[in-house]
Amino acid sequence: MTQDKDTSLSKNVLEMAAVANEFCLFLEDLDKKKKDEVLQFTQRILPLMYLKGSLLPDMTPEYPEANEKFVTEVQWEDVFNSLREIMDKDDEYWIIDPQYINETEPIKASISENIADIYQDMKDFLMLLKKNTLAAQQNAVHDCKLLMQTHWGYRIGNTLTRIHHLLFDDEEIVEMM
Repeated sequence: MTQDKDTSLSKNVLEMAAVANEFCLFLEDLDKKKKDEVLQFTQRILPLMYLKGSLLPDMTPEYPEANEKFVTEVQWEDVFNSLREIMDKDDEYWIIDPQYINETEPIKASISENIADIYQDMKDFLMLLKKNTLAAQQNAVHDCKLLMQTHWGYRIGNTLTRIHHLLFDDEEIVEMM
C-alpha cells in the first residue's frame, strides 16, 4: 500500500480517534463522577462514537500479525467496578438482543459491562493507532470497524435505550405535560 492510498490516518479515522480518546479519558477518571454526569456524558458520546465508527474506511491490513491488544483484565475490571458502583441498582436491565439469533427470551444486560467492553475496544484501537507503523495503524482501523459491526455497535444500541430511560423517566415527563 502506498502512502498516497493509505487511509489509516484519514479524517474519518482521526475523528474516530478523537471521540474514542474523550470516551477513554472520561472513563479513566470516574473517581469523583456522579451518576447523572456519567449518564449525560454517555448519552451524548455513544451516538457520536457509533456514527464515527460507521464512517471508518474499509481496510485490509497488509500484516495482520502486527495486531495487538493492550487493555488488561485488571484495567477492564477497574472501569467495570467503578461504573457498577456509580450505577448501583440502575446498572442491570433486561433486553432482547438481536445479536443472538435464536434468542427470544429477555437476557440480563449491564450498563457497566457494556461500557467497559466498549472502553476495551476503544483503548485497544487508540493504543494500536498511536504506534508509529503503517501495519499497526491499518490493524487498528480494521479492527475498530470490524468490532463496531460485531461487538461495540450492539452494545451502544443496547445501552442507549437504558440510559435514555434513566435520564428521561416517563413518569416525570408526563407530570411536566
